[in-house]
Amino acid sequence: MSSTHEALPVLTARGLGKTHGRTRALRGASVDLRAGEILAVTGASGSGKSTLLHCLAGIVRPDEGSVVYAEQRLDELPEQRLSELRRTEFGVVFQFGQLIPELTALDNVALPLLLAGASRKDSHERAGEWLERFGVRGQEELRPGEMSGGQAQRVSLARALVTGPKVVFADEPTGALDSLASEGVMTALVHTARESGTAVLLITHDAQVAAYADREVEMRDGAVASGVVAAGADAVVEVPR
Repeated sequence: MSSTHEALPVLTARGLGKTHGRTRALRGASVDLRAGEILAVTGASGSGKSTLLHCLAGIVRPDEGSVVYAEQRLDELPEQRLSELRRTEFGVVFQFGQLIPELTALDNVALPLLLAGASRKDSHERAGEWLERFGVRGQEELRPGEMSGGQAQRVSLARALVTGPKVVFADEPTGALDSLASEGVMTALVHTARESGTAVLLITHDAQVAAYADREVEMRDGAVASGVVAAGADAVVEVPR
């Protein structure tokens, strides 16, 4: 059976450039995300990590370069198609969860299914199953303001995975959590991704979080550094040049 190190890329970015005002956030960044792997993108604050994720997920368009997913140029797709991909084949998790404060945990997780046309009954049933997977069963009626940081982030992960996406983009998903809550969230994410064969692009500045990944690349000054450090117990390590 082939490992993630031998799998074909599910997402490929080449030569990405992006400027915000006078700041050049990306300078020719290139990266591959392989099917079924967990890839950690690390680097100092301001190195372009989050901008890279936003370009890969189709949230913002790069000024230069290409992003290819399933033989589609994401940087050229209309916004309607990008929104559809984010509802069905992509899941996105942000540092502070970005749950809808007026909705309960159950409704937050069910929302992507409802937007995709599923019935309320089926959406709630599936949402409940995913809350259970992430260890927050029994918290269905809590609203985000009533949850701990760890609970809210687990609900966010359940929402990102409830549609069965092929790729999950996680932007500093443990950045607002203490070490114990961070470990619980990462363990739940990795277990679920392995179980479902979902590829995960993980943005982090935390070496302990990056250690959960199969592979790690470092951003420096808006580009992906040439050296690659592969994480994981059975990984081959390539020393950066």
